[in-house]
Amino acid sequence: MTRFITLFLGLICSFTAVNARTIQGIVLSAVDSTAVAGAECILSSGSETLAGTVSGNGGHFSLETMAKSALTLEISMTGLSSTNIIIESGSKNLNIGVIYLDEGQALNEVTVTGNTVLNVKGRTIVYPSVADVKASSTAISLFQKMPLPGLEANPINRSITVDGGSPVVLINGVPSSVEDVNALQPKDIEKIEFSRFTPARYADSGGSGYISITLKKRDDGGQVFLWGRSALNTAFVDASTAASYHQGPSQFKLQYRPSWRNYQDVYDNTSESFIGNDFRVDMEKHDRNPFNYLTNAIKLNYDFRPSNKTLFSASFTATPGSNKSRSIAVTNDTEHEEYDNLNLSTGKSFTPSLDLFLRQDFNDNNTLEVQVVGTLSSDNYRRDNSYIFSDGSEDSYIMNVDSRRRSLISEACYIHTFSDNTSLSAGYQNAVSHSTNTYLSSDYKPVLTENNNYAYVRLGQSFGRVYIALATGAKLFWIKNDSNKRNFIRNLSSVQLSWNINNRWTLQGSFRFTPQIPSLSALTDYPQQTTPYLISNGNPDLKASNNFLYTASASYSYKKFQASFQSAYFNASKSVISDISYLGDGLFLSQSVNARYRRTFQNDLSLRLSGIYGFGANMNLMLSHYQTAGADWVHKLTAFEGSISLWWNKGPYTISYWRKIPGKYLSGHYVGKSENGDALQFEWQPERHWTVGASWMYMFDKKGTRYPAWDYSTVNPSYRE
Repeated sequence: MTRFITLFLGLICSFTAVNARTIQGIVLSAVDSTAVAGAECILSSGSETLAGTVSGNGGHFSLETMAKSALTLEISMTGLSSTNIIIESGSKNLNIGVIYLDEGQALNEVTVTGNTVLNVKGRTIVYPSVADVKASSTAISLFQKMPLPGLEANPINRSITVDGGSPVVLINGVPSSVEDVNALQPKDIEKIEFSRFTPARYADSGGSGYISITLKKRDDGGQVFLWGRSALNTAFVDASTAASYHQGPSQFKLQYRPSWRNYQDVYDNTSESFIGNDFRVDMEKHDRNPFNYLTNAIKLNYDFRPSNKTLFSASFTATPGSNKSRSIAVTNDTEHEEYDNLNLSTGKSFTPSLDLFLRQDFNDNNTLEVQVVGTLSSDNYRRDNSYIFSDGSEDSYIMNVDSRRRSLISEACYIHTFSDNTSLSAGYQNAVSHSTNTYLSSDYKPVLTENNNYAYVRLGQSFGRVYIALATGAKLFWIKNDSNKRNFIRNLSSVQLSWNINNRWTLQGSFRFTPQIPSLSALTDYPQQTTPYLISNGNPDLKASNNFLYTASASYSYKKFQASFQSAYFNASKSVISDISYLGDGLFLSQSVNARYRRTFQNDLSLRLSGIYGFGANMNLMLSHYQTAGADWVHKLTAFEGSISLWWNKGPYTISYWRKIPGKYLSGHYVGKSENGDALQFEWQPERHWTVGASWMYMFDKKGTRYPAWDYSTVNPSYRE
């Protein structure tokens, strides 16, 4: 097999080398002769685009084409004047040499008919068009319009997911969050670099996918961005404020994001059974569960860039929050007949964090990045669960816990670029934490410590239009509490393959192996009774699972149309699931256990059409098949899921519609359904500083957000909505 793969890649490289014509050069600034990284380089013949790329850190670029006719090379960069170079017909490789870009002149608004989309080294690079930016009042609405297969932008909860998980996000090369994306203005975004494949550097973070946002160059001065929304028929407020000031090498930014909910019409309806060898109880439970919460996220950021080679960023974040929920339930079961259940829970949390980041380019080929994050968190949780039976007796289960946690995360990454075709990176990450949970009802005060180490190396190599990335790493994880100590040593490895056949077609494939290590809470042996029938506890014998992921995809792009199809296979051996077993005497135990496997077969289709008289559409369809198995049971499930975004812009008016078709998923005995939602939105931008909008959400769902779930356990079968 190894010889076959080597021969196959060799034939591809040989074929490409023999037939392709290489055009290369270096882009420099005419002002100070420094390298211009990120310049867009487009090779075309007439009206047809043949190839595209962006210049690297040293300003180098390289393009390949099969065409032997006369060509046009266009090089452009925001803030600099673009240039066009005419290349005569022929078949020989051409080194243009140094290309200088002058400082650009301020221009009036230019209408771009479509996004510029490039596939470079396994990643998709999108330069948002002026039309899409104009039709987007927030970064979330802009991401809804981007040709990024696998990405889901939800305008209701303002979230971004990639293949159902949270992506790794960078803004101007600095690790960031989706909340930071929500504080951006669409007009400030120059380009978006995207991949469904999480880079090896972030493989241990649990992220899904990769998003890197580059902002346009700022002039000296300040700006303020305000966004807020509320509703007439339900109690919620979301807001985001960002104020920034840029002066020379320094930029200051202050963000404040409050979020408040006070929902009264929240209901749970549950049918479940507890079945043991000599015991069985069937119950129907109807709850009314009003809840409220308030969070106030504050972030202060300072960026210092004394030169193009150095960036220092410091961020302080504080997120105080409080929540309160109560459950008023009537339960009818075959053991106690009808009784009332009153559940009151409250919580207060405060999480300050300091994040320091440094990137140093020593030269065009060597870069060092260092990051240190320190966090202090406190969380006070109070829960009183009372059962009042028909005979007047009462049971109460109190769970009051105070949690304190200190953590320090450190990372260093070194990147060496041998050439435009070859790069090598290596890094080391360390996360240490010290947590104390105080159980007030028993004075039990376990101390939990963890030390997570992750070292990796990654090699990226281009062979003409083929790009291969190989990575491997070692994870060393030590965890300890009062009664248990566990050490894990695991490997993380990945392979990524990308082939840009031409300017329309791209093929990609990947493989990833990652372990899933159980959490401290899942391992902690401390039983707590939560209901008259159920005891919850950790499992000290829990083992790590091994996760294998294989993907293959094809992408097609032609003018205003983009399409992508991906097949994926996920296999987890010793998968961790939640299980319930019978203890005897009418009591059951809930804890995490290792199942035999969890397998998922998934097929995704993404279609996008835009720039047709202001109209655009983006659609994602997914068909999945799940299989899970334990010692003596097997469950299977096939599910369909999808989403669609439609928009139309005319002058200052924009109308958009988004709908999510929720699909089911299977984990162990548990079957859940993802969140439903839709939103029709109208926006009016009377002038460039203001946008006013109105939305109608859950148009076809009178019950609002619904979360149906099933459990196929033979011990605790249930249905809940």
